[in-house]
Amino acid sequence: MDSAGMAEERTEPPHESPESFPRVEDGFERLWTPHRMVYIKGEKPAGAAGSGCPFCSTPGMDDAQGLIVHRGQWCFVVMNLFPYNPGHVMICPYRHVAAYIDLTPEETLEFTDLTKRSIRALQAGSNPQGFNLGMNQGAVAGAGVAAHLHQHVVPRWGGDANFLPIIGQTKALPTLLEDARQVLVAAWE
Repeated sequence: MDSAGMAEERTEPPHESPESFPRVEDGFERLWTPHRMVYIKGEKPAGAAGSGCPFCSTPGMDDAQGLIVHRGQWCFVVMNLFPYNPGHVMICPYRHVAAYIDLTPEETLEFTDLTKRSIRALQAGSNPQGFNLGMNQGAVAGAGVAAHLHQHVVPRWGGDANFLPIIGQTKALPTLLEDARQVLVAAWE
């Protein structure tokens, strides 16, 4: 009631819609990648073996769920969840070891063989013009999961990289992970 004894009339604010918000057109499209926040916030996988390590837990999943391309006796091939290019795979030993020099002779042979077979499958399925192969040993060398050895096999094509990753810190990928996995599985020897 107001001072005159009359009921105050209350009105609800008008409904706000995104169209009513002030905006400035900047000419940019947005690629939303919320799955990357774990890396931005530093919530990286645990260093210990077991369920906290993605390379220890992945073999316990079915192939499609774990993005597994091939299972060997000592090592397996898995799609990279954050690929640089379509078809980006990693070769991982089942055993939780951090360094290449810690592999047994059997693991080393299969690790190398699966690298070669990954390249052949990518050539057959995607016809890349080149490859980047690499292992980052230790966090200071850039390993996202430093405690579990893994080797990257990244297919490359002319013009596959442009200003977007450098300026916008965004990678546009024309193929879904499962689609790229299916191409590799079909092309695997």
